[in-house]
Amino acid sequence: MRVLHAVTLHSPDHAFGGPVRVALNLAKELRERGHEASLVALGSGFDGPLPTDVEGVPARLYPARRVLPFGFSGITSPALLAAAHGLVRNADVVHVHLARDLVTLPVALAALRARRPLVLQTHGMVDPSDRASARILDTVAVRRVLRGAGALLYLTEHERRGLEAVLGPPAPRHTVRLVNGVPASGAPHTTRTGPPRILYAARLHARKRPADLVAAAPEILRAHPDAEFVIAGPDEGELPAVRALVEKLGLAHKVQLLGPLSHERIVTELRRAHVYVLPSVDEPFPMSVLEAMSHGAPVVITRSNGLADDVERAGAGRVVEDAAGLAPAILEILADEDERRALARAARTLAATTFDMRSVGDALLDAYRLAGAPVPVAGSSDQDPEGAQA
Repeated sequence: MRVLHAVTLHSPDHAFGGPVRVALNLAKELRERGHEASLVALGSGFDGPLPTDVEGVPARLYPARRVLPFGFSGITSPALLAAAHGLVRNADVVHVHLARDLVTLPVALAALRARRPLVLQTHGMVDPSDRASARILDTVAVRRVLRGAGALLYLTEHERRGLEAVLGPPAPRHTVRLVNGVPASGAPHTTRTGPPRILYAARLHARKRPADLVAAAPEILRAHPDAEFVIAGPDEGELPAVRALVEKLGLAHKVQLLGPLSHERIVTELRRAHVYVLPSVDEPFPMSVLEAMSHGAPVVITRSNGLADDVERAGAGRVVEDAAGLAPAILEILADEDERRALARAARTLAATTFDMRSVGDALLDAYRLAGAPVPVAGSSDQDPEGAQA
């Protein structure tokens, strides 16, 4: 089965964040099962020609061109728009990681015109909005593709209700909950050594509140003077505020601002971290938290994080109400090494069970069947013994 994943932008600094990571994880899982999964997206920030594969997934990347002053929503590629119809016609199912933009919307529309099975996954990016640009796109295209999709994937009930609000009555026919999955880390558990290392690795965006971790640092340093703080990720407007607070608090020798990192370097940092902290609010289902847990880092997140109930139930870290709770939660984890290791084991177990890619892949194939894609049934004559299409 040929599966085309469409996402807005792939770049070396991972500026578009979680949706690209989700698309790659799903494509890799499909390829391990014998399906022909590939990626189409805009490409930006590369030295030299755009790559033709991303982490082993075949990719068609098109040079990004800004046509409107609306962040990611204002970039597109005339070449991709021209090629969209041919790309979708060569796929057995088109899986679009949908945003209100000039990349994923045209691909989804092309799939509808070509009558290809269409699966949409919005990652919380299509929610009710009063912005004029959003209302125009909803009227012109968004409602049409949401209504025409064979399956509409959502992460949380909050996201599902938001999609239904954008659509209006009647409710969409085929909505399917699909959690984000994370591959097994593939590395044995390692004991963290050295001074306590507290990591934030996500986009520096206002909603993610990276400055809240900096503000918590002085309280942590009073108990652990040797502690180190690492903030990594591409800037989306918050870097000046983070730098200013670091200077104001005299923490330049304690806070490392690493900027955007390759995925390999992020993994290295996750394996070194004693605690992973994401102070963001209203975060649907953060991949960075899943990856941190898969590498044995206890996490500290806020109550409005979509993973809060899972983390709390599994004992994989601490859930706080707001920024005031960050320092006490981190200190509690660092106070007892045996307890920190127990939290780390629970984090790895949670990632390897509830969010393992095999289970996510099974649910994904069920969604593809619902959408009308020609997914072979396990054990049928056109599959090999592992269940991959011959």
